[in-house]
Amino acid sequence: MTPRELRGMAVAGLLFLLVQLGALVLVPEFVEQGYQPVENPQDPTNSLAYIAAILVATGLMLAAFRFDLDQLVRYVIVGSAGLLAWYVFAALVSPLLAIGLSAAVSIALLVHPEWYVIDTAGVLMGAGAAGLFGISFGILPALLLLSVLAVYDAISVYGTEHMLSLAEGVMDLRIPVILVIPLSLSYSLLADDFSGAADVHDDGDTVDETDADAEVDADIDRDADATDAGDTATDDDGRDAFFIGLGDAVIPAVLVASAATFSPAPSLNVPVLGLNLPALFAMGGVFLGLFVLLRWVLRGRAHAGLPLLNGGAIGGYVLGSIAAGVPLLEALGIAGLV
Repeated sequence: MTPRELRGMAVAGLLFLLVQLGALVLVPEFVEQGYQPVENPQDPTNSLAYIAAILVATGLMLAAFRFDLDQLVRYVIVGSAGLLAWYVFAALVSPLLAIGLSAAVSIALLVHPEWYVIDTAGVLMGAGAAGLFGISFGILPALLLLSVLAVYDAISVYGTEHMLSLAEGVMDLRIPVILVIPLSLSYSLLADDFSGAADVHDDGDTVDETDADAEVDADIDRDADATDAGDTATDDDGRDAFFIGLGDAVIPAVLVASAATFSPAPSLNVPVLGLNLPALFAMGGVFLGLFVLLRWVLRGRAHAGLPLLNGGAIGGYVLGSIAAGVPLLEALGIAGLV
């Protein structure tokens, strides 16, 4: 692994950390302002409703790309980014300033969707979404959500491969359903035409795909430096950027936020953060899964991210709950069901 790849892994880890810390900061603010969208966060059907919404959204996006409605998808995502940014800013600053800042996020995405704009919007969206879902899903619904989406992610990448169809349409749109990890200071997402991508299922070479549904995995662009006529890839290993689906950062962070909100474990009294051992261990599990995922990806293969990331979050949460003295059945949210 080259120093540049190690720096890329560090940047990816930092973005994941910002999403998780942002969600933990926002959770008490969201609760105080009544942003919880469900009456009973402990109802497992909340997870089923969200999973059904994902399937519907996936179908709609596939249909939009089939009928050349790409720009409609772009405007919807940019509008969603502005809305989630408003939730974040409104919890921290005055309403008027929140409107201005969230509008600035949407405008920046429309007029200059460079990688740092995409990543900034992605972190805001990720923290806001993880915080909102974290206060909406109790422990059992959150565990069900992560478990089912991990299986769905694996099937959609290794089985049906329908996420690859979404990826083909979403990359050119340059919208914050991905986190962009540049391995070169000269990398430009605006200049990247993604023309050098090879499908991992064709010959085992590096893939350049992104989970357009915000749930697919990191992958590598071999020819990101070849942006002008006559240029060639200048890196020794041929890599200039890799991409991580925003959902890979958001979904495991939901369990972190849920654990901080609903776990009976005592607080660690960390300033600003409502952190406890189950949430802290869940964060550690996510980073362990992320490390393994990026090691695989940087070897030139694309992989489903959620099985590793969600698995790490769930394993870490269970270990943290046991360390905090929470009975296992209570930690799993099923104490009242058995």
